[in-house]
Amino acid sequence: MTSSPPRGCGNISADYYLLCDMEKAWGIVLESLAAAGVLITIFLICSLFFLICKVQDNSKRHMISIYFFFLLGTLGIFGLTFAFIINLNATTRPTRFFLFGVIFALCFACLLTHACNLSKLVRGRKPFSWLVLLLLMFSFVLVQVVINIEYLVTMLVHQKDSFLSMPREDANKDFVMLLIYVLFLMALTFLLSMCTFCGPYKSWKRHGAHIFVTALFSIAIWVVWITMLTKGNTVLKRQSWDDPTIAIALVSNGWIFLIMYIVPEICFLTAPLRLEDYPPENNFCQPKFIKQTTGVDNRAYTQDEIMQGGTGDLSYSSHFQMKAIEPQNDFSIPRAKARTSPYHDYTGGKGPM
Repeated sequence: MTSSPPRGCGNISADYYLLCDMEKAWGIVLESLAAAGVLITIFLICSLFFLICKVQDNSKRHMISIYFFFLLGTLGIFGLTFAFIINLNATTRPTRFFLFGVIFALCFACLLTHACNLSKLVRGRKPFSWLVLLLLMFSFVLVQVVINIEYLVTMLVHQKDSFLSMPREDANKDFVMLLIYVLFLMALTFLLSMCTFCGPYKSWKRHGAHIFVTALFSIAIWVVWITMLTKGNTVLKRQSWDDPTIAIALVSNGWIFLIMYIVPEICFLTAPLRLEDYPPENNFCQPKFIKQTTGVDNRAYTQDEIMQGGTGDLSYSSHFQMKAIEPQNDFSIPRAKARTSPYHDYTGGKGPM
């Protein structure tokens, strides 16, 4: 004898009751928040493509590809929420074990790559190219992909029956163990974001603050849901809270990614280029230290460099005024002059006797 579907649900499988059960409203609330997050993320992806042609700063333009993959990861986080609202079965279990770590590894790899790039920009160094940024990001994600594939292949090929019928405590421990690398990426991102606060070019520190706050809130969310999943629900004897705990963590972290990081980054993406954000263009090719072997420094020029901030700019200040120089000596070549003849007054007469 089959039980009647709960209020709000029609003739569907019992695994999907939480998507429409009016009595257990947490499923409807979470799927509504996840659906809103999906719509906003798609809107931000479209906005990102629209703003590409309006970005003036090359360093920010190189980050557009990283923003795109971060938004894809955020979209996956909201979509994965539905896999935890649906009851655990032979289909959702592999999906949960594989996609959870890979999607979060993608998001934190994007944040870590951005933090690496900012650590160079705040110190006036040449940033990474877009190709190097993508290679860094994919290399960070690839590690988690390999870990999850090895686990699923081992469990589904050699221990399929035991994997699909694994006890709750063992499943939770394996689930958390698979996320150790993601926790490492999260901690590394948090530490490297603090390094972006050290440098003379202060405008780039604002982007580092976005990463810092995002990583800080993410760490707090992960500490709470891992504690509840491994210990808290068992102590409270609320084993049925496992799926709601992870689903709430997914939705919360997805909105943190949107509000704390990607929305402010897109807002500052089209900000006008400011020359004070960068060192002089020839600063990357000029030698920093040159040993002087001969000659004496011109103190006026040295003092002027100090006044200009030591940037090596050769445009001197206005206290060097041009003035006419009066010649002190006559260096013209003297011309020969004829001597006066003693006879120029002689008239031919006889002088007095």
